[in-house]
Amino acid sequence: MNMHDKSTGDAHLRSMLVERLRPMMAPNGTAGRYAHGTQLFSYCTLDHERLKAIMLPCPLIGILLRGRKEVWLGDTVHLFEPGTVFVLPAGVPMDVVNIPAGPTSSYESLLLEMPALPAGMAPLTAVERGDGREGQRQFRIPLDRDLADTLVHAATAIGSNALGEAVKAVRLMEVLTLLRPIPAAGPLFSVGLPGEVGWLIGSAPSEPWTVERVAMHLGLGASTLRRRLAAEGTSFRAIVRSERLRAGQSALASGASSLAAAEAAGYVSRSHFARRYRERFGQSPSGRRPADS
Repeated sequence: MNMHDKSTGDAHLRSMLVERLRPMMAPNGTAGRYAHGTQLFSYCTLDHERLKAIMLPCPLIGILLRGRKEVWLGDTVHLFEPGTVFVLPAGVPMDVVNIPAGPTSSYESLLLEMPALPAGMAPLTAVERGDGREGQRQFRIPLDRDLADTLVHAATAIGSNALGEAVKAVRLMEVLTLLRPIPAAGPLFSVGLPGEVGWLIGSAPSEPWTVERVAMHLGLGASTLRRRLAAEGTSFRAIVRSERLRAGQSALASGASSLAAAEAAGYVSRSHFARRYRERFGQSPSGRRPADS
């Protein structure tokens, strides 16, 4: 495909995406946030606006539905037209310009906030994150038919009152699976060093994890790992305990006995697990499941 054909194909996909999401557009005259579902909302403005040096509290996935958008990092501007899919990072100062489609129309983007990765979705490792220099930062997500279909299905599911949380979680995981290899989507999967350690331990909480073993997985020295975790206000031991108790809590919630939950969480002693569980959650494992003896 030559560049002209590719540009035409991209424009067609963007137009198709906007058309399929039209039923989710906010009512005419809406200004500000218009909620669709958990962490999913439209942001609308009737006026040309420039938001100076904003820093998002968490990354988000966006789709521009009406108008135009500019994102400025220093002197570099990123321009978005309707149908553009983008990811904006947390904690990065940006100037954002939102431009209505015309004198009688508004600006609107559909946004999904991502405060945390869902369980089972791996964060990016340091090697996968690469250099990450600001001058190389990109926001625009390349669009193809699979991603367009998946985004529509996810937005429709998350915005539906008729579907359960399990279905919505599956639809979100489908989107994240497609986005994970894309460099511009990196902010969604960058959880920091404590998050990387937590995910690794949480993937197999009953394993006999040591700081040396985890450091090797992350390509660090053990002393470096300890030092960097301390600089972020935590420790290897605290993360191990948190992830194991989380695993025990999940096991109990799925119907396991307190003994089975202790084993799933990597505790040899049931009484030790029960004591830690009470300290963390304010009740005993048997209190969480009254049928346990």
